[in-house]
Amino acid sequence: MDRIQIPATSRSPLVDFDFPAGRLTLRGESYPEDAAAFYGPLLQALRGHLEDGDGPLTFEVALSYFNSSSAKALMNLFMPLEDAAEEGRDVTVRWLYAEGDDTIAEAGEDFAADFSHARFEMVQETAA
Repeated sequence: MDRIQIPATSRSPLVDFDFPAGRLTLRGESYPEDAAAFYGPLLQALRGHLEDGDGPLTFEVALSYFNSSSAKALMNLFMPLEDAAEEGRDVTVRWLYAEGDDTIAEAGEDFAADFSHARFEMVQETAA
């Protein structure tokens, strides 16, 4: 599986799915016009990688804002990761949030509650 890199826009996050390195990143804001169209190909690529690849996988999510359709898309990305972890794959989700951003922190905690096999790390980023 090749690397998927999509630059951030005003409505969609930076995407860097570096499958060979086992590092997936979403960073920025996510409220695309059509979340299913934006995230659908990423989900397909992730599923393909999970079927074909092995080795540890880290998914870093650093979204400062996302809408409800993006939240659904994130859950759709998280589900196959949890399934892979249940099957023995080393999977870590790192949820990054800005210091003092209780809304994003609480969203991460809500997502974390759905994981029992993959590691879910809450990571507070301090302002530089």
